Amino acid sequence: MGMQSMVDFKWPGLTRPDGERITMNRGAFVAVDRHRDIGYDPIYRPQALYHRALEGLRANNDAFLLQEVATNLPIYRQDTGPTDFHLHLPPGGFQLVLVTSGMFTFDYDGMLHYVGPGAVMLQSAIVHRQLFYTWSGLSMEENLKTPQTVVPDPLCMGYSGKFIEAFITDPSTFPNPTVVGPEDIREDETPRTAWKHPLHNRPTGAGFWFQDPLTLNALFRAYPADALGPVASPLPVHVRDLGIEAPSGNLVTGHIIATDPRGKALLPKSTAAADVQGLAKGEVVVYRIIRGTAGFSDGSGKLLELATGDTVTAGGGALALAEIGEDTQILRLGLLKGIEDLKMWTPTQRDEIDGLAGQIITRSSLRNDRLSGSPVGYLYE
Repeated sequence: MGMQSMVDFKWPGLTRPDGERITMNRGAFVAVDRHRDIGYDPIYRPQALYHRALEGLRANNDAFLLQEVATNLPIYRQDTGPTDFHLHLPPGGFQLVLVTSGMFTFDYDGMLHYVGPGAVMLQSAIVHRQLFYTWSGLSMEENLKTPQTVVPDPLCMGYSGKFIEAFITDPSTFPNPTVVGPEDIREDETPRTAWKHPLHNRPTGAGFWFQDPLTLNALFRAYPADALGPVASPLPVHVRDLGIEAPSGNLVTGHIIATDPRGKALLPKSTAAADVQGLAKGEVVVYRIIRGTAGFSDGSGKLLELATGDTVTAGGGALALAEIGEDTQILRLGLLKGIEDLKMWTPTQRDEIDGLAGQIITRSSLRNDRLSGSPVGYLYE
């Protein structure tokens, strides 16, 4: 895409979603997506296999989707390779990525991020692409069995790239326009260009967020069992705050609840106590077992046992963490009431925006060095 292809597009007025308001299921429901019962499908690209927590999505009125993305083909094939420049426009502009194995290079707003296990990225409708990913060379069956982790581990970095991804509503219901196709990208020019567009529904304060798993704000702290209730475990339980509540516009909280392997100090820790308030939030709560085992109790004391790859979605305080095994890592997402202030895109709006493709670009400025400096294309200024 050269400067000659930049256009000054006259918008048809589709500035905000105008469909039905999102309503979460606040009842005392429990929906389980068992890893053994699901399949992996190449929904968008042949190298990316998707495992979607559909039971939780449907039970929660289609308000929130959690899915695993597993890389399964090498990057050098003609039908794989880097993605185009694109953006997602979910309600609230919410997209969360948590890398769990392998290595990736992502380009967000012209800035490169080299990320591995434990890296967290949250972006609100920012133009981005995936430049690089690792692939183990194993068969699909063996590749899908490779261990996952949220702590940098040399062994897991060498596997195929995988990440857990979350959106408010299903991606098929909102616009996902390609902004610059692969054949139009000029590597010496396009990635340095800042883009803007008026199509958004981002809450005040929301923006881009990146958390490195080895920074101070990503350290694990002691699980506050005295305030949240006891958790049976053979080893001390710790919590990492993903820091996404404020950058998401107070739509979602995120934490990792974890234990070390027996006889090994794997988790980077702080002596400070975990934040009880943030860890307890959520009108609806989603738990994903990244590795290990965990048990959850309902109001009657019945225990729900989950293992690696399982996901449970629960509303109305229907479940509480009761047990956690050794060498276990659990993603906890608390869905906040601000989600219900959002609306969905209508099918007409979605199709019209997707059809605009490269027409939604306008030239704003160029970053001299794409590896440094402040992001310039947050699309909302």
